[in-house]
Amino acid sequence: MKKLLSGLAASVMLVATSAAMAQNTAPLKLGAVLDMSGLFADITGPGSETAAKMAVEDFGGEVLGRKVQIVVADHLNKSDLAANFTREMFDNQGVEAIVDVAGSATALAAAEMARTRGKIIMFNGPGAVRLTNEACGPYIVHYTYDTYALASVTGLATVKRGLNSWFFLTADYAFGQELERDTSNVVTKAGGKVVGNVKHPINTSDFSSFLLQAQSTKASVIGLANAGGDTINAIKQAAEFGLTQSGQKLSPLLAFISDIDSVGLETAQGLLLAEAFYWDLNDETRAFAKRFMERTKRAPTSAQAGVYSSVTTYLNAVKKAGTTDSAAVMKVMKDTPINDMFAKNGRIREDGRMVHDMYLFEVKKPSESKARWDDYKLLATVSGDDAFQPLSASRCPLIKK
Repeated sequence: MKKLLSGLAASVMLVATSAAMAQNTAPLKLGAVLDMSGLFADITGPGSETAAKMAVEDFGGEVLGRKVQIVVADHLNKSDLAANFTREMFDNQGVEAIVDVAGSATALAAAEMARTRGKIIMFNGPGAVRLTNEACGPYIVHYTYDTYALASVTGLATVKRGLNSWFFLTADYAFGQELERDTSNVVTKAGGKVVGNVKHPINTSDFSSFLLQAQSTKASVIGLANAGGDTINAIKQAAEFGLTQSGQKLSPLLAFISDIDSVGLETAQGLLLAEAFYWDLNDETRAFAKRFMERTKRAPTSAQAGVYSSVTTYLNAVKKAGTTDSAAVMKVMKDTPINDMFAKNGRIREDGRMVHDMYLFEVKKPSESKARWDDYKLLATVSGDDAFQPLSASRCPLIKK
């Protein structure tokens, strides 16, 4: 009997050991919940998938003896789909962490799924400051930009240039509303004034009535608190109306290089905008962009560069922690400065905000551009501490006051 029990115990140990070994060598899966074909597809989409895969390849393709796989889902800009994909990835597909999630409403839905499951999620595409305020969580990271930083960099710069009356053309969803609110606060604190606003549905094709209303106010700046295709359409139609020729300045509060490329320099020249990244900033950004362009035939947006950086940051933390346990990995991420082509001395704060430099650019004239994607002139570098919401103002429940 003793021999039988001993044999059974040995068998159980062997099975348990084998299972552990199988688990340890199974692929480490990272999820990318993206807009692959809609409003934000050029900003994130297939380019973010490429950036994530480049990060994995540059890391060596594996960590802790496990091959790293990128699992992609298209949320179609629907919050319920974003939540469902996030839940499915974590619950049934063995995904350890998720990146990107373009769109603020979809991001907030995905954040809730990650929070309840104790899993890491790193946002690159959305801008809602709620992700590091009311919707914060111990494993939620807002990596690339947010509405507060865009407002700080763009709003303050325009008022300093004497453009002190603002009218907002705002997308009627979480991101647009937050961007208008944050920019309004910056403008008024700097001595400017807000003379009005108008809200438009997401994916608007005809901005004529909204632009006529903005034009009639004679505001010195018309702030576009929208993104993606809405920003592109608004800029193009504003040019057709001759809006800027009458002396008003158009300021897209969130614009990516993909937007400027779609609009063209003839129409976009002179626009002031804030960005977290530009491919032509330095030798490191140019080297990354060259490899990215070889694969996609497009320059990387700041969101896509942020995906590359966040995947790299996560894999480095897993390697250092020696585990994929969310608490252990996040501790390493928050304790370790981020230094790569995206950020220098970046850091992830207690509220999940990744703090890094932001940049103010002016769009070049066609005569100043040497080639496609040579679109920006750097006007100012703003430190992360000045650009992002201070921790003392955070509404994140994790922050002790």
